[in-house]
Amino acid sequence: MERIIGKHTGDEKGILLIVFGGMHGNEKAGIKALETMFDMLDKEKDVNPGFRYKGRLVGMRGNLKAIKEGTRYIVKDLNRQFTPENVNRVLNDSAEETLDAEDEELRAIIKAVRAEISDYNPEKVVVLDLHTTSATGGIFAIATEDPASLDIAVELHAPVILGLLRGIEGTSSHYFKDENMPVRTISVVFEAGQHEDPDSVNRAIAALTNCMRSIGAVQEEDVENRHNEILINYSKGLPKVAELVTVYKIMEESHFEMQPDYKNFQRIKEGELLAFDNGHEVFATEDSLILMPHYQEQGEDGFFLIKKVDY
Repeated sequence: MERIIGKHTGDEKGILLIVFGGMHGNEKAGIKALETMFDMLDKEKDVNPGFRYKGRLVGMRGNLKAIKEGTRYIVKDLNRQFTPENVNRVLNDSAEETLDAEDEELRAIIKAVRAEISDYNPEKVVVLDLHTTSATGGIFAIATEDPASLDIAVELHAPVILGLLRGIEGTSSHYFKDENMPVRTISVVFEAGQHEDPDSVNRAIAALTNCMRSIGAVQEEDVENRHNEILINYSKGLPKVAELVTVYKIMEESHFEMQPDYKNFQRIKEGELLAFDNGHEVFATEDSLILMPHYQEQGEDGFFLIKKVDY
């Protein structure tokens, strides 16, 4: 299994768009979406001779070892390792035996991204990380504090969650930003739906298409309306923009059990019983919406609580 899923370089210089699928090994929709997208781009000129791509698209697999095993991660969550200190550690550690599985994946990803930037030498990089969730009930985008990230996220036609990155550490979006990169870099995350839902692949394709349009890589007239419709129809009734209220962290060695049947964006009431942690009841701290309730064996985030904000 190779890191690079595919590359597509346009005739005109533009933004380098790097898209990850499978940063968590049990989230395959992003990988399938990228495989489909490169196939579509290869055939596009045959059906649309006027089609032009501006810039370069690079698709990458995230945690190769976990993808092979079909698990979220092997030793630790790869998408919590992208801190500057950790990146420096794995890049400068010459003793291979001191690196665990995710250390090796992190090092390979950073080197691959740097190689793509060096090769294409763009003025701007956009990083899109495609994910899915263990719960059903909604799609959403996660923007960073960079206003340009919010501009792209809104164009994906899914609810945008602000402040979510304050509740977690070491994601790809935390690292791929201006201060850590040699060029202007903007990061966005898209959550395409439930892990096993086949429509999550279609939603990831639609989000990727809209991302390419929003950054000027493809033109409006070359994008089919169905990509908007797929996302808009699935987002009906959901807030356009919401902000993090709190996140419940699962401690190491803790036995966490979410109450059944919660869905993304489900309304909850203050004092509502949400889960049991080592047999202790966990209640909602206030009226809010629940996001990413934990229904999988691995992971350290029990659930997120969010509230709608005006935009």
